[in-house]
Amino acid sequence: MEKFRVLVINPGSTSTKVGAFDGEEKLFVETIRHDHLEIEKFERIIDQYEFRARIIEKMLSDRGLGLDTFHAIVGRGGLLKPVQGGVLAVNATMLKDLKEAKRGEHASNLGAIIAWELASRNSIPSFIVDPVVVDEMEPVARLSGLPDIERISIFHALNQKATARRAARELGKKYEEVNLIVAHMGGGISVGAHKQGRVVDVNNALNGDGPFSPERTGDLPVSALVKMCYSGKFTESEIQKKIKGKGGLVAYLGTADGREVEKRIDDGDAKARLVFEAMAYQVAKEIGAMAAVLGGSVDGIVLTGGLVYDKYIPGWIEERVSFIGRVFRYPGEDEMEALRDGALRVLGGEETANEYC
Repeated sequence: MEKFRVLVINPGSTSTKVGAFDGEEKLFVETIRHDHLEIEKFERIIDQYEFRARIIEKMLSDRGLGLDTFHAIVGRGGLLKPVQGGVLAVNATMLKDLKEAKRGEHASNLGAIIAWELASRNSIPSFIVDPVVVDEMEPVARLSGLPDIERISIFHALNQKATARRAARELGKKYEEVNLIVAHMGGGISVGAHKQGRVVDVNNALNGDGPFSPERTGDLPVSALVKMCYSGKFTESEIQKKIKGKGGLVAYLGTADGREVEKRIDDGDAKARLVFEAMAYQVAKEIGAMAAVLGGSVDGIVLTGGLVYDKYIPGWIEERVSFIGRVFRYPGEDEMEALRDGALRVLGGEETANEYC
């Protein structure tokens, strides 16, 4: 069987993670740190793509890896129109939408642009995989209770889909054959109901819905929030920052670092324990809600993300939800491998890349 060589590009706000793989064999994965003074020279995030592409080319050259040795290049997906899950081929429409950034500026928007720029020179395909805008929600899940506001799907799709596939393999089945609940727990928290390969319901993790998290408030009592908004004490941007960035653990404990909270608990800090346990409690409640979405037919519950390394959080959640189904723990997020695997599925003929339109 042919072993396909894939280049993976995952841009962050001040870094670019680059990996090269021969099939599943890792040749290297390295994080390029960008000097903030260099980054600040660019008026918009999208203007950075040539700068970052040149650095990646030099890295490959220094390692003796020519672009002509790769079969495909895959980038992290950005803020696009809602799409179905899976692999998408980078095309002109996608590039236009990312460059115009009508749905928001984010470093992940650079992934597809850089992948296309490098791949097009060697007539090889470029892809993105499961961007945050994957939307497979059922119509009944979109209603919020107010026609002016629709529930939307923005979540950790890449890691949720990758870990769901991993759990399905452990169960001896295909992802499309199982019902799973996946809770990704990092700076934001998303809990999705995966029904036979589709995420039919999930909280909007970007804007702070669902459980509270290290940096986000999660769902709030609506009337109290309205009063705060009209109190005259805060601007709209300050309220938005409270919800996303200064909420959750930051608001209660002054830190978003789960390791610090864990240490405080170990040192006897009762408030830290209460807040941390409340976050786990809310995740467990959301998992219970998703079990109802799946009609109680749940093959497994996946706990993933950085907080699964914590010695308290996963156990607290598992105590409350293990009656629903088997619990899988996959700490961290293997984004580079998830991007690689998407490209390999297409190159190997297991999956067809979707067209973005």
